[in-house]
Amino acid sequence: MPDLPSTTALQHRAQDAESQPLLIDMREREDVAMIDLRGNSSDKAFMKNVSAVLGVELPTSPRTSVKKGNTTVLWLSIDQWLITVPLKAQDKLWSDLSGNLAKNLAFACNMSDARTIIQLTGDQVREVLIKGTSVDLTLPQFNPGTVRRLLFADVAALVHFVRSNPDVVDLYVFRSYANYVWEWLLQTAHEDTRLELFRSQTEPTV
Repeated sequence: MPDLPSTTALQHRAQDAESQPLLIDMREREDVAMIDLRGNSSDKAFMKNVSAVLGVELPTSPRTSVKKGNTTVLWLSIDQWLITVPLKAQDKLWSDLSGNLAKNLAFACNMSDARTIIQLTGDQVREVLIKGTSVDLTLPQFNPGTVRRLLFADVAALVHFVRSNPDVVDLYVFRSYANYVWEWLLQTAHEDTRLELFRSQTEPTV
């Protein structure tokens, strides 16, 4: 039986962002595999066995992440992490984790097809994002490496601040909402929707 072609949630929308005057650049990250990992961070054997596979220790501080090479680990909760690697590395990573954790009370699951990652780049990224959430993402505490789960445009989402100057933010949403969120971003990131609050203000006449 021939292999079925792999398609991403937004493969058919790739040109949309290039044809409109947007405040930011936006694209779907296609070459990313996601492994959901559950385990007890106070279990030294579990932490050691995971580190042996990843080559980096799992982050244990809330809303943080670590990165080594092409591997990034996002803290999701006290017993849950999301590991991202290039697609070509997913089978080996999942196999190695499953093997190393066979004697631990832990669970690793390939969730690559469950989520879509929309990467947003530009000086106005935070301006666009705060239109869809009650969380003030303009605060300085949201620096590179920060991870935050939130309600975005009325759907469950996660943001990962990758870099700054200009900001690069990965927005994770469930695949079934990808089209909706993409369209929402196209509308609210349009040049005509720029927030006056963040523009240079004219000094009032005294």
